[in-house]
Amino acid sequence: MQHARTARRSVLLALTLLSACAASEPSSDNANARVSNGVIGDYLAGRFALSEGDAQTAANDLLKAVAQTPGDPELTLQAFIATLNAGRPEAVKLARQLPDSQVAQLVLADVDIKAGRWQAAEQRFHALPRQGLTQLLQPLLVAWAQQGDGRTDTALSTLRPYVDNPRFRTIFALHAAMIADLGDRKDDAAKLYRSTETDSAQPNVRMAQILASWEARSSQPGEAQRTLASLPAVAPDLAITMPALMASVTRRPVARAADGVAEAYFTFAALLQAQDANDFALIMLRLALDLRPDFATARLLAADILQNQHRPELALRTLNEVPATDPLIAIVQLRRAALVDRLGRSDDSMRDLERLARDYPDSPLPDEQRGDILRSKERFPDAVVAYDRAIARVTHPAASDWVLFYDRGVAEERAHQWQKAEADFHRALELSPDQPFVLNYLGYSWADMGHHLNEARQMIQRAAERRPNDGAITDSLGWVLFRQGDAKGAVTALEHAVEIEPEDSTINGHLGDAYWAAGRKIEAQYQWRRALTLSPTADDAAKLEAKLNTGRAGAVLSGQ
Repeated sequence: MQHARTARRSVLLALTLLSACAASEPSSDNANARVSNGVIGDYLAGRFALSEGDAQTAANDLLKAVAQTPGDPELTLQAFIATLNAGRPEAVKLARQLPDSQVAQLVLADVDIKAGRWQAAEQRFHALPRQGLTQLLQPLLVAWAQQGDGRTDTALSTLRPYVDNPRFRTIFALHAAMIADLGDRKDDAAKLYRSTETDSAQPNVRMAQILASWEARSSQPGEAQRTLASLPAVAPDLAITMPALMASVTRRPVARAADGVAEAYFTFAALLQAQDANDFALIMLRLALDLRPDFATARLLAADILQNQHRPELALRTLNEVPATDPLIAIVQLRRAALVDRLGRSDDSMRDLERLARDYPDSPLPDEQRGDILRSKERFPDAVVAYDRAIARVTHPAASDWVLFYDRGVAEERAHQWQKAEADFHRALELSPDQPFVLNYLGYSWADMGHHLNEARQMIQRAAERRPNDGAITDSLGWVLFRQGDAKGAVTALEHAVEIEPEDSTINGHLGDAYWAAGRKIEAQYQWRRALTLSPTADDAAKLEAKLNTGRAGAVLSGQ
């Protein structure tokens, strides 16, 4: 239905453009047709470029269309979105023509803020409708505008009803604390920061930075260190940033009201991203970065979204703007190295990771990432060497280090070093006994080799209990049942696995084997043919062809 509405709107816009062009060029029918076709062509080209993530090209095409048909609100809106996504200055001019667009008003509020016109910005924020998630953003923006205008008490009064309300209390309390902190209301700030810390379910990097800064500046250095030290338990990658975060702990994360507005946009973007509203999240992040270009956390979130949208080049450009002095620079450099590899520059990526390994000799992350890249390229012996280096940097493995041994075990298994792989899988389970991925991989490997089938089944069942909707684990359960001679149970499990992952060649091939064992020969051949159409590995494709040619199950598929 949404596609139909979009199509109808495009047709109506095209008709509007045709009418506008005909009215503006009355000299001849042929001239009118040429102008109309030109506008429609530019509009369609711009919309296509925008859908492909090429905001610069979209902006160029849509600006040409606007120049030919000024005053059309729909066309102006599309050009505004394109120029905003591209970071073009024309976005401000177009925003002035869109009084009913919330995003346009936010862009103009940014202009007011940068010019110090806080009351004008506050008026724009007050005019925002308070519905949906905007009811969260609007009071934050209003309060920060009041703080920027020097009215700290008014700003705190604006947020007080939201701080007293359990819904989103943590967010409002944190922003109220930063406003009180910036306005030198130390008692209010202390109370609000304590409330934030008490109510938060688990720390995130931004909240921890803000809380630790307050603690350090309030003569509580031990508390500040404990706040930051809690982060790697939630996000192990942050361990590499700990020295820099500790060294910069007394730096005020939000040093002026404009930074607070950027913080509100970032908060809203994170909520939108969690709901898969990624395009809107990116707009919020662009508004934040317009006010605060050095906002590393916002750039990291934007880069994650862009990477997931298959736009690695733009993600890399976004991260390239993070200052080298930022305490999160190590994480930024790791992300950049991954993006450089994704763009086909693997040698550059490897050199960057080697340099990072030298710069951070106590961290396993650069070598771990090298191992991940090499494993993705099926250079398994080289990946094992990289993981060896990463593990050597971990003097006292913790529960979170299970992934290092698991990753090395996968690389060793693929490099035909099964005894080493088996030992690493057991070590990973010693560190974190209930990891479903380790349980599944070890159990599946045993089932594929016909070893320890009862123990393999128990392992896979434990994994399936923790991830019941995981197609690979459900496939493993079916496979171990097949190996134990339970063809009926294998068919049931593998049919469910195919429902979960219908485009997986290995799972479809396994279902074919189970059908054959159950005497369902025609269905088995159908599944093998289907598996061949789903991009199997060369080895698996050869096995599938052999089964179809000989008319029997023969060799099993492996390589899950």
